[in-house]
Amino acid sequence: MASLRSKAGTKLDRATVEALAAEAERGYDLGQAKPERAGPGRPSLEKGLSPRISYRVGESLYARARRKAESEGRTVSEVARDALKRYVAE
Repeated sequence: MASLRSKAGTKLDRATVEALAAEAERGYDLGQAKPERAGPGRPSLEKGLSPRISYRVGESLYARARRKAESEGRTVSEVARDALKRYVAE
């Protein structure tokens, strides 16, 4: 048997493959299935649409924002969203 892996990258042994095949042959209740997101683009940040805001900043501000975001394990977009939330909450 060829080396098989799950979508998450987990190596599947023969017993697991056989169990999955038996489960598939019994059939699935599609009423219990989670719908997959259909459509182009990224998933919405909330229910419904997530309008895009695009703006320009100076090179030095962007570089500082990128460094700070990276040091926090975040993206510049996440930092910008948080800053906008604080701004409108005032």
